[in-house]
Amino acid sequence: MKAAIIMGSDSDWPILKPAHELLKQFGIESEVFVASAHRTPTKVKEIVSTAPERGVGAFISAAGAAAHLGGVIASYTTLPVIGVPINATSLNGMDALLSTVQMPSGIPVATMAINGAKNAAIFVAEIFALSDDEIKEKLIKYREKMVEDVEVKANRVAQQLNK
Repeated sequence: MKAAIIMGSDSDWPILKPAHELLKQFGIESEVFVASAHRTPTKVKEIVSTAPERGVGAFISAAGAAAHLGGVIASYTTLPVIGVPINATSLNGMDALLSTVQMPSGIPVATMAINGAKNAAIFVAEIFALSDDEIKEKLIKYREKMVEDVEVKANRVAQQLNK
């Protein structure tokens, strides 16, 4: 199973690239598309409607401003859609956050933090781990590494305090 990453603009790629890399780390293949809910709706519909035959099991959607992309994707599929609001306007991403999180009842889009693409990748891994023990083990190791990293940082601060 793989994930499809769809962003509204190529300017979103620097925010989405770490999610793409993290999916690779979990052994999850991903497709990457630039498609706009407003400017290329036919392309979005085609990407989403043909996703199951390409082995896609979840979507990561990223858009700024009005950020309707996640909702449009969700309207065409019953697969999980994870929205990443992008900070792309003078409203610092709050417009995108509210557009993504305020979906009408019946068409959910799981919504991450503004620019929270890495959490979207982790969420995809958690969904896939429900039926894939290898991904589940990689998630466990990822969390263990986070614990180790925090301990290293804590020791570094303690050493500075003892100088």
